[in-house]
Amino acid sequence: VQLQASGGGLVQAGGSLRLSCAASGSIFGISSTAWYRQVPGKQRDLVAEITSGGSTRYADSVKGRFTISRDNAKNTVPLQMASLKPEDTGVYYCKFATRFGSAYWGQGTQVTVSS
Repeated sequence: VQLQASGGGLVQAGGSLRLSCAASGSIFGISSTAWYRQVPGKQRDLVAEITSGGSTRYADSVKGRFTISRDNAKNTVPLQMASLKPEDTGVYYCKFATRFGSAYWGQGTQVTVSS
């Protein structure tokens, strides 16, 4: 199973982007899906997560601006990003976690927000 992240790009501050993460095959027992952000020299930090039950959590820095959802039919995980700020810049990775302890990562998509 491979995860394909897409939707990144260059946007001006205040703009919006929609990221998407699609799994190439079926992943059994998904417990949660999430988006992480990484900037050079720093660890990969959680941005948003949605559980199989539909519960969501967000990093404080993106609350009220980002929305994570799940399209079960298409097995995709969109991340709608609005009111983007330069500090949102980074490589965004999607992650599928299973209740069996497995984790699948996408290849990352670059988001650059200019001031």
